[in-house]
Amino acid sequence: ISKNGENKNISNAILVLNTIIMLTNYKFLSPQSMGNKCVYPIQLKDEGNKHFQAGETDEAIDCYSKAIKVCKDKKVLAVIHRNRSACYLKKENYVNAASDASKAIDVDAADIKALYRRCQALEKLGKLDMAFKDVQRCATLEPKNKTFLETLRRLGAEIQKWTYMYIYTGNYQIQNMFDILLDEEMEKDKREKAANNLIVLSREDAGAERIFQNNGVPLLVNMIETGKPEMILAAVRTLSGMCTGHKARVSTMCSIMAVDNEEIALATCNFFQCVNDSLTGGDAREYGKEEALVLDTSKDLKTILLSLLEMVASKKVSGHGRDQALNLLTKNVPRRHKNENNTRALFTIDHGLKKILKVCGQISELPDQLPMTENTQLIASMCLNKLYDDLKCDPERNNFRDICDDYVKSKIDPNNMDKTIHAINTISGLLQGPFDVGNALVGRQGIMEMMVALCGSEREVDQMVAVEALIHASSKMSRASFIITNGVSLLKDIYKKTKNERIKIRSLVGLCKLGSAGGDDYSLRQFAEGSTEKLAKQCRKWLCNPQIDTKTRKWAIEGLAYLTNDADVKDDFVEDEPALKAMFELSKDKTILYSVACTLINCANCYDKKEILPELIQLAKFSKQHVPEQHPKDKKDFIEKRVKRLLKAGVTSALAVMVKADNAILTDQTKEMLARVFLALSEDPRDRGIIVAQGGGKALIPLALEGTDLGKVKASHALAKIAAISNPEIAFPGERVYEVVRPLVSLLHTDRDGLQNFEALKGLTNLAGYSEKLRVKIVKEKALPEIENHMFEENDQIRQAATECMCNLVTCKQVQERYMEDGNDKLKLLVLLSGEDDDNLQIAAAGALAMITASQKKLCTKLTCVTTQWLEIMQRLCLHTNPKIQHRGLVIVYNMLNSEDSELAKKLIESELLEILSVIGKAEDNPKRQEPIDAARTCLVKALELGLIKPFTSPS
Repeated sequence: ISKNGENKNISNAILVLNTIIMLTNYKFLSPQSMGNKCVYPIQLKDEGNKHFQAGETDEAIDCYSKAIKVCKDKKVLAVIHRNRSACYLKKENYVNAASDASKAIDVDAADIKALYRRCQALEKLGKLDMAFKDVQRCATLEPKNKTFLETLRRLGAEIQKWTYMYIYTGNYQIQNMFDILLDEEMEKDKREKAANNLIVLSREDAGAERIFQNNGVPLLVNMIETGKPEMILAAVRTLSGMCTGHKARVSTMCSIMAVDNEEIALATCNFFQCVNDSLTGGDAREYGKEEALVLDTSKDLKTILLSLLEMVASKKVSGHGRDQALNLLTKNVPRRHKNENNTRALFTIDHGLKKILKVCGQISELPDQLPMTENTQLIASMCLNKLYDDLKCDPERNNFRDICDDYVKSKIDPNNMDKTIHAINTISGLLQGPFDVGNALVGRQGIMEMMVALCGSEREVDQMVAVEALIHASSKMSRASFIITNGVSLLKDIYKKTKNERIKIRSLVGLCKLGSAGGDDYSLRQFAEGSTEKLAKQCRKWLCNPQIDTKTRKWAIEGLAYLTNDADVKDDFVEDEPALKAMFELSKDKTILYSVACTLINCANCYDKKEILPELIQLAKFSKQHVPEQHPKDKKDFIEKRVKRLLKAGVTSALAVMVKADNAILTDQTKEMLARVFLALSEDPRDRGIIVAQGGGKALIPLALEGTDLGKVKASHALAKIAAISNPEIAFPGERVYEVVRPLVSLLHTDRDGLQNFEALKGLTNLAGYSEKLRVKIVKEKALPEIENHMFEENDQIRQAATECMCNLVTCKQVQERYMEDGNDKLKLLVLLSGEDDDNLQIAAAGALAMITASQKKLCTKLTCVTTQWLEIMQRLCLHTNPKIQHRGLVIVYNMLNSEDSELAKKLIESELLEILSVIGKAEDNPKRQEPIDAARTCLVKALELGLIKPFTSPS
C-alpha cells in the first residue's frame, strides 16, 4: 500500500501468491515440508548469500548453520559448507573455516573454491605444507589462474625460508619441537603445529640430516612409547620422511604396526615401504640425501621379512596390522621383473607359508582365533597367489604344494571338528588364491565327501565353512557335477530351513554357482526352467536391501556373477536399475572387484568366444557329439540393449573408481576383465561421449599400461576408439594425453588384427592434429616405421588411415627430416598415392605433399626425381572434379613454383599445367570451388612475378 493510501500493488501480490500456489499443486509448503526436497535449505542458503554480500557475516553464518541442519542433499550441503567456510575466513576463525572446506571437499575432491579456502585457512594456522598441497591441486585444475600460481609461488618460498631458518639458524629449534611434543601440559594447537613442522623438516634433505644429528631417533621412539595415536602418527610420518631415499638402518617397528588403529598401521606400512625401497634400490628417484654406509643390505632385508612373517601369525597383532604386513609381503616379495631371481619368494615359502595358511584357516566364530578384519583372509589368498605365480619351475611349485598338503593333513582330525573345519577353510583360501593348488587338495580322497557331510552338521559354523568351501570348489565342471549329484538337496534344505542370514546367502550362492555350471551353453542348464531366475531375483532383493550387513550383500553379488551366465538373468538384471546402482556402490569395497567384473563381463558378453564353422557343427551332430547352443537373448541386438542400460545406470563412473584400487586387490586378471568391459561399452561411437564424460578415458590409461598382455591390448583398443573421435583435451585432460600415445602405437604391430590397426591409426591421426608436442611424442615412440608400413597395406581403409595419420605428422620437423634423407621411397609413395582413384586417399596423400613441400622447398625438386609420372599426377590433381583434391594439387604446384628452382618452374609453365591454371583462374567466383580458383590465380601471379608469363594485351 502506497503512502497516499492506494492499493495498486495488492493485485500484483495476489497474482504472485496464486502462481506460487498453482506451482505447488494448490498446497502451501511449510519450511518443514519443503526441507525434504531441499527447497527450504536452498532458501536459507540464498538468504545467507545476501547477508554475506552485504557484509553481515554473523547473520550469514546463522543462515548457513540452519540450512546445514535441515539439508539432506549431499551436493547442496557441500555448497553450504563451502559458503560458511568463507564466512569463518572473514571472521578469522581458521579452524572452523578449514573444517567446513574439508566437508565440501569430501563430497567433491575437485571443488576448487573449497580447496582454496582451506588453503587460506591452513596457511593462517601455520600448516604451510598442507596449504601448499591444496593450492597445488587448485593450480592443477586451473593452470592459468594467476591467483593460484602466485599463492603457490609464495607458499613455496615461505616453506623454503622456514626450513632454512629452522635448519641453519641453530639446532635448538628441533629440540624445542620435541620438547613441545613431549610436554603433556602444552596446548593441543602448539603440539599439532610442532608435529607438522617436524614432518615438513624430515622431507627436506638437510632437515632429515639435522634430526639424525640432534638425537632425533631416540626422541621419536619416546614419542612412540607414549602410546597416544596422534604422537605415534607424527613420529612414524617423520621417520618415513627421514628414510625416503636414505639407506638408513632402522630397528623393527612391527609392534607399532600391530596397534589396533588403521591410520597408524597404514603410516607404519608406508614407513616399511620407504625403508625397503631404499635398501633394495626400488626407489630410483634422486633425493640428494647423504647415504649412510650400508655394505650389505641383505641382512636388514632378511630381518624385516622375518619380522613381517612373525606378525602374520601372531595373536598380539591387530587385524589392521596383519593386513598391512600381508600387503607388504605381497608387494615386495615377488619379483618386479621376470629376469630377476626369486630367492625372496623361496625364503618366504620356507619360513612363512604355513603362517599365511594359518590366517586363511581362521574362523572368527570359533574361540581363540587371530584378530582379523573382514578383508584379511582375502588379502592372505592374494599373497599366496602372488607367491605361487613367482615360482620358476616344477620342483619349486611341487614344494609349495607339498607344504600346503602337509599343513591341511595335519589339521584334519575326526575327533576335533574345530581343527577339521580349519583345514576346510584353508582349502577355501587356496581356492581363492592359487586355484590349482586348492583344486588338487579338493581332489584328495574324502575331502569333497567331508565338505558335503559338513553341510548336514547341526553346528551353524560347520555349515557356513562347508558351504563356502563348496562354492569355491565348484569352479571346475568335474567338481560341480559331483556336488550337483550329492549336495544340491542339502544346500536347498539349508537355504529353506536356516534362520541365519549369513548361511542362507552362502547356500544361495552355492546353488547359483551350481546352476551356472554349464556356462552360457543353453543346452546345459543344470536346474529346471525358471529356477535360475528365481535365485537371481532373491540375490537382487538382498543386494538392494541396505538393512542387511555389507558382507551378506557382497555374497549376493557373488551369486549374480555366476547366474548372469544365463541370458534371461542378464536381461532382468540390467532392467533393475536400483540393483545395478547398489552393485556399483558396493564395488567401492575393493574386495568384490572380481565378482563385479565377472557380472559386467557376462552382461556385456565381452568374453572371447570362438566362432564355430557350420560344417563342424554338422559333423559334431552326425557323430553324436555335444554341440553348444546359444541362448536367443545372447544375440547382437540384445547385447547392445544391455550395454545401453549399463551406461545409463552409470557403469563408467563405477569402473573408473574400481581402476583406482590398490594393486594387491586389483589383480592383472581383474584389470583384463575391466578392460574388456570398457571395450564393449565403447563399441558404439554414440556412447563414447558418455564414457569420456564419466572419466572412462582417464581410467583406461593405467589398464593399457599395466596388466596381462591381452588386457593391455583390450584397453588400448578401447582407448583408440575414444581417441579416434573425441577431443583429446577433454577426453584426456592435462598431461594424460601424452600417456595415450604408447598404447595406441602398440596396436600398430603387424601381429594385431586389422580393426585394431585401423582404429589405432585413426586415434593417432586425431592426436597428431592436436599439437606439435603430441606429434613429437608419436615420433619418439617409434610409430613412423609402423605407419609407413601400413601405407603399403592392401586393405583400402587401413592404407587410407595410415596416409591420413602421416598427413597430420608431416608438419613435425623430425618427420620432414626423414623425407629429406636420400635412399628411401617415402616421398615416392606419397606421390603415387596422390594418383590413386580413391578420393579420400588422394585428399590425405596430396594434403601431406602440399604441407611438406611448403615447409621444405628442396623436396619440390626431389619430387620430380622419385617417379617419371609426377607431372601427369600433378595434372590429374589439378583437373580433379573434387574441389578438395583440386585445391591440394594447385597448392603443390604453387610450392614448386615458389621453390627457387627456376628450371622446375619453367618446366611446369611449359607443360599443359599453364593451360589448366588459366582455365581454372579465369572461372567465375563460385563459393563451392572458390579455394581452387584462388589457388590457381595465386599460381598465375607467381608465374608472372618470375617472368615466365606475361599479361595478355589486345592490339590497339
